[in-house]
Amino acid sequence: MAAETQEQALHFLDYWRVVRDRKDVILAIALFTIVIGTLCTVMTPKKYRATTQIQISEDAMDVDPFFRAQNNSSGYNPFFLLTQEKIIRSRRVLLEVIRILNLQRAWGIELNDDQSPLSTETTLEILQRSIRVEQDRDTLLMNISATTQDAQRSADIANTIASEYRRWRYSEQRRIIQQGIDALGNELRKQQERVEEAENELERIRKEMGISILGGTGLSSLQGNRIEATRLNALEAQRSAARVDMLVRKSRMDQLANLEGEELMEAAAYIVPDPTLSRVRSQLLDAQVQLELMLKNGVLGPEHPDVKRVQAAVDELQSQIDSLLSGLKKGLQADYETAKTQYETLDEELANFKEEDIEEIAEKMLPFLRAERNAQIQRDILTALRARVTQTGIEVEVPRTSVRVIEEATPPDRPSSPLVFLNIFLSVILGFLAGIGIAFFIEYLDVSIKTVDEVEKFLGLSVLAVIPQQMRPLSEEGTSAGQGESYRALRTALFLAAREKGYKTFSIISGGVGEGKSTTLFNLAYVCAEQGQKILLIDSDLRRPVQHKMVGISNRKGLVNVLTGEAKPEEVIVETSVPNLSMIPSGRLRRGLLGVMNATRIHELIAALKDKYDYIFFDSPPVLGVTDASILASEVDGVLLVVQYRKYPKNISLRAKHMLSAAGANLLGVVLNNINILRDDYYYYYHYSAKKYYGRIKQQDDDDGEEPNKGKA
Repeated sequence: MAAETQEQALHFLDYWRVVRDRKDVILAIALFTIVIGTLCTVMTPKKYRATTQIQISEDAMDVDPFFRAQNNSSGYNPFFLLTQEKIIRSRRVLLEVIRILNLQRAWGIELNDDQSPLSTETTLEILQRSIRVEQDRDTLLMNISATTQDAQRSADIANTIASEYRRWRYSEQRRIIQQGIDALGNELRKQQERVEEAENELERIRKEMGISILGGTGLSSLQGNRIEATRLNALEAQRSAARVDMLVRKSRMDQLANLEGEELMEAAAYIVPDPTLSRVRSQLLDAQVQLELMLKNGVLGPEHPDVKRVQAAVDELQSQIDSLLSGLKKGLQADYETAKTQYETLDEELANFKEEDIEEIAEKMLPFLRAERNAQIQRDILTALRARVTQTGIEVEVPRTSVRVIEEATPPDRPSSPLVFLNIFLSVILGFLAGIGIAFFIEYLDVSIKTVDEVEKFLGLSVLAVIPQQMRPLSEEGTSAGQGESYRALRTALFLAAREKGYKTFSIISGGVGEGKSTTLFNLAYVCAEQGQKILLIDSDLRRPVQHKMVGISNRKGLVNVLTGEAKPEEVIVETSVPNLSMIPSGRLRRGLLGVMNATRIHELIAALKDKYDYIFFDSPPVLGVTDASILASEVDGVLLVVQYRKYPKNISLRAKHMLSAAGANLLGVVLNNINILRDDYYYYYHYSAKKYYGRIKQQDDDDGEEPNKGKA
């Protein structure tokens, strides 16, 4: 768990390091986004939004003169409201709004240079973009909003849309009702003709059959004057009573059929009350209680004569009850069979009588009855149509308020957009998010070495020292003692690593150009000379020599002359202005001498000078692309690899390490150069502590009237 916590903390620190290292990018992008957002907000024209709230209900009369329930007028119907929302935004409603408010002319003055009116389609498109229709959730309220650059116009548009929609709903309702009245009127005239035809047909049949009807018309009247009708009604009543009696008896029989024992006895007492069964059951209960009391007291045993007598009585009573219950079931079965037979007999008799009666009616009265029934149906339809026409005529005059304005739009006092503070706040948030995102993307693309851990993990070498940014040669005026502390740390780490084996010659090498190896080498030699050690610095970078410039000496003669045999080493050694520091400059490399450096000559040079100096430092060219570095690395006692912070991809340093290893070099470690102290907390603390410490020493020396002690470690 502790390891996981530490790993998570490291991950968080890595993220924070990315943000800290790329803070310039983040701030630049955030500032750019904020400026753009602010400019867009300021330059965006102000717009005003006005809202009209209306209540929409389905078509219904304000007062129902026929006292009918109008449940649909107050119910919530989302599909109806969605439909009305589309109608409010429809072309028909909006074109009328454009006409009433003369929006073509008003917007043409604002948008066209010649102030000519806009076309209908253009005005309609602008209006559709300017309005917004929203339904309040789970209510019948609809909000109509209009957003324009004129507060009064926004209110006029919202109110006019609501008014025009209400007018359209009212006119549409009246139009639909009027169409229904017209259709009902046409159908009423046709139905009147059908009634006349049916009555004429009925009169024709009556005359042909010589039927005289008194006291009413219809089948009931005809059947009421016949004797057979009385008998038919009596049979129907008897059959119904017999069927009810049969079903009652069957229900009793079914309820007791599947019961046995105590359940049967309990049910029989309620379904078919029997005094005998009740009396015997009461005697049985008394005998059972008496028997239980005899046995419970323990005085009498099961073989006692009194116990046996009572037990025999119990058995006899139980046998009687079983016999009575069995007889009860059989009695119910017999009653049901009798009732069923009676019902079937009456049903058969009634069916035969009906068949005879129907044949008689069919022969004599059926054509007339059919004609009479048809005439009556047509009269009923005509009556219903007349009532419906009258009712609809009344309904069309009753007021209807299906659209009610709840709150009219008023000109707003302040613009609805742009929202200055919100836009600036969002610009700040988006700017920093975009900056952080781009910073992480740049970090993802950056494959250079950024931390000490990356050096040790990727290259497998120890970091002997970290060098801050903007380091100059320590020999220059104006440099403080604290600026050389990182090189003193390098000197200490280097000599501790080489002390046991007696290393005296070292080469400073980098993978690529411009990683700061020459400055690192000079300052290292400088701090070694400060300690009183005799140091020789050899500038072996024949193509780009810089060491002579740091001490202000001539580069006319140097290492090149020694390697070509034109001079001896002692002849080209120059004493610098730095105490204990001598230098062999590179000399001028002429054409044709590019391969002058070889292992044998370097070996001879080192052998001739090794005993005369405490330490010898070689300034080597970059190892990639130049063979001189590999030759030097193979001859010196130890090699330091300089890697610049965030300079080259990691593979460059890894390739340099492989080439040095292949040349047989003794790699002592890595110097991480050009560290941004302000961006790394660890390096900042280290640099700040050294600067503060040496600053105190300088202040103390100044107070004593002495020069700072440059040789103090």
